[in-house]
Amino acid sequence: MPLELPRAVADYIEANIRLDLNGMMKKFAPDAVFTDNGKDFVGKDAIRTMLRDEAIAAKAVFEPDTSREEDGKVVLEGPAHGEFPVSPLRFTYRFGLEGDAIKSLETIVWA
Repeated sequence: MPLELPRAVADYIEANIRLDLNGMMKKFAPDAVFTDNGKDFVGKDAIRTMLRDEAIAAKAVFEPDTSREEDGKVVLEGPAHGEFPVSPLRFTYRFGLEGDAIKSLETIVWA
């Protein structure tokens, strides 16, 4: 059964599956914060560069298999696969939304 997600989150996931960087960036707020491996990338330019150099370069595709709301955030869990060591890895993505925009996104890899 497909996950029911807010439009901004669904658009991001769908764009990631296509490895479409412009589509992935479309719903981020201008001052959004993306926390990846404990490092913050602030603003669309920094997020775009990180996604290009990390996710797109490694052809990393996240395919969530569970979703829930927790502390006002949309939390997704599932595997990501691509051209990186020990693929696939299981991740948690935490989306903070403001209106129809992604205000924050934190990714956590399961050890």
